[in-house]
Amino acid sequence: MKVITGKVRFSYANVWEPKSINGGDPKYSVSLIIPKADKVTINKVKEAIEAAKKEGISKLGGSIPDNLKMPLRDGDVDRVEEEAYKDSYFINANSSTKPGIVDKNVQTITDKSEFYSGCYGRASITFYAYNVDGNKGIACGLENLQKLEDGESLGGHSRAEDDFNAASDNFLD
Repeated sequence: MKVITGKVRFSYANVWEPKSINGGDPKYSVSLIIPKADKVTINKVKEAIEAAKKEGISKLGGSIPDNLKMPLRDGDVDRVEEEAYKDSYFINANSSTKPGIVDKNVQTITDKSEFYSGCYGRASITFYAYNVDGNKGIACGLENLQKLEDGESLGGHSRAEDDFNAASDNFLD
């Protein structure tokens, strides 16, 4: 079941080149920060997770285990040290296939500096059950991303356009 989120904030955006985490297969990934006030998106996500549980019962051993790892997490509990996650839920989504990335006018974004950790937008995501080496859970697959607006960079790195004014020929100005 595909979910199109409401407006979320993107964090840990690794959407231009796949990266390996802990020696695993290289993947594209992003953390979606969902405001707790966005009940519509949260309810859609919860419904999709329940559907994934039902569809994946055979992968999960015929029943749903009590220690099932879930993709929807509480930023006030699991990311207390990160201000951007306050009053929000978050989902880490990934894919081995590069996500499509478009702007608010649905035009493809190719400039890597235009989509970054801290900007806001929407995501299309899917949920599925997994059972790997005894780890059982529901994972979130990353489909596509739409940037709606800029936000303060979460990577601790500022953009050159924000740091400098146009230089004049007289450097004493």
